[in-house]
Amino acid sequence: MKTNVHFSYTNTDELSYTGKTTVVIDVLRASTTIIHALQNGARELIPVASVEFAVKVSGGMFGGQTLLGGERNTKKPEGFALGNSPLEYTPEVVGGRTIILFTTNGSKAIVKAKFSENLFIAAFTNLKAVVNHLVKLDMDFEILCSGRSNNFSMEDVVCAGKLISEIQKTNADIELTDSAKASVSLSKSSGKSILTMMEHTEHGKILMENNFIEDLKFCSRINTSATIPFLTSGVLKVLQ
Repeated sequence: MKTNVHFSYTNTDELSYTGKTTVVIDVLRASTTIIHALQNGARELIPVASVEFAVKVSGGMFGGQTLLGGERNTKKPEGFALGNSPLEYTPEVVGGRTIILFTTNGSKAIVKAKFSENLFIAAFTNLKAVVNHLVKLDMDFEILCSGRSNNFSMEDVVCAGKLISEIQKTNADIELTDSAKASVSLSKSSGKSILTMMEHTEHGKILMENNFIEDLKFCSRINTSATIPFLTSGVLKVLQ
C-alpha cells in the first residue's frame, strides 16, 4: 500500500488519475459541505469547473429539483440558491435534491481527478470513515489537496497528514512519498488544535473577515460523520 499527496490540483494532468484511487480534500469548505449535504439527504451533487457550466447544467434537470450551490472567491455567485457554507445545507433545504456545485478550488479538483477508478471526498468531519474504507480496500491511493488559488493550503495538507497517520496505526508498512511524509510531519506539528490552525491560515483569515467563523468551527470538527461521498459517472453520491 502506497500513498502520495498532491498539494494543488493544478500540478497534475487529469489523465494521470486514470485507474487510480483518489481522495480529494478541500476542508474549507467544499469537502465539508459535500459530506454534510449528502448526510442531510441530498440526492447527489454534480461538481463542475465553472459558474457558466453550473448554470447550463442546472437548466431543466429533474423537473426543477436542482439547486445551484457554491462560491466564487468566498461569495455566493449571482443566481445561486446556496453558498459554500455547510451550515446552509440543512435537511429541509437539500433533502431529495440534486445540487450543482461550483467552488473556486474544490469542485475543480474533483473534476480534475474525474478519471479515477475510485474517487472519495474527505475532510476532518469524516476522516475515520474514509480511513477505514481505504484500509479495507488495501490499494495504493493518491490524496489530492485542492489548495487555494493554485497554491499550497495548510488545512488541506494537515488533513491529508492526519488521514495517513490514522492508516499507519493499522498498516505500519504503508509506503509514503516525500510529499506524504511532509504532510504527516506538518499534521503532527500544526494539527493539535484544528480550529486554531485554521484561524491562522490564509484561507481561514479570509473566511473570518467575511463573517464565516462558524464555518471554521464546523469544518474543524473531527469524525462527526460516517458519510463518504463517492464519484460515479461524474456525480457524487453516498458510498454504500
